[in-house]
Amino acid sequence: MAQAEQILEFLKKGNPITPIDALNLFGCFRLGARIFDLRREGYNIVTEIVEDGEKHYARYRLVED
Repeated sequence: MAQAEQILEFLKKGNPITPIDALNLFGCFRLGARIFDLRREGYNIVTEIVEDGEKHYARYRLVED
């Protein structure tokens, strides 16, 4: 199964995903690119910027209608 498909299945289960999650779970170094691909396929994925002290990172979740 391709990384984008694995990420989509993870998101469809109601799980949010961060770049660290994607790396640890699926070996995906470029989560932003996979999210771009999924959005291009029509999936409504929203981005939340998480601030953790001086660190900032994206957390993505799927919004199903």
